[in-house]
Amino acid sequence: MDSLITTGALAFRDALPEAGALLGLDLGTQTIGTAFCDAGWRFASPGKTLKRGKFGADKALLEALIRERSVKGVVIGLPLNMDGSEGPRSQSSRAYARNLAALGLPILLWDERWSTSGAERGLIEQDMSRAKRATRIDSAAAAVILQGAIDALAGGMF
Repeated sequence: MDSLITTGALAFRDALPEAGALLGLDLGTQTIGTAFCDAGWRFASPGKTLKRGKFGADKALLEALIRERSVKGVVIGLPLNMDGSEGPRSQSSRAYARNLAALGLPILLWDERWSTSGAERGLIEQDMSRAKRATRIDSAAAAVILQGAIDALAGGMF
């Protein structure tokens, strides 16, 4: 199967006719935040924060998580500029998605503007220390990204 890479939630949803667990990724330059959602697309939860390395090593770690959680699709944060245009970081996320296409899963590139600030607010509301927030921010941001995508998927807002 050719892997679908899209920014359209409808096309992504159509590639997953029976729903299924999803993996959310927040790609940083040094880490990858992960998050997972249930098969019914109700809620996203932060996962592990992975140290980013060479792509082959990253892919092996992600494949293990995908097998462990029976993931049916991947949502990758797409870092758009505030005006909606794409810059170098967006192109990097698109390239990462193209490399992950070898996994054979549908991939949704989802607007991640405000995800880190939203995650930071949530962690502050939990009265989490600055040091602890620093270790959890990437996976929390991945959960914000994934929650936004599954809200659109489940609610029909495309």
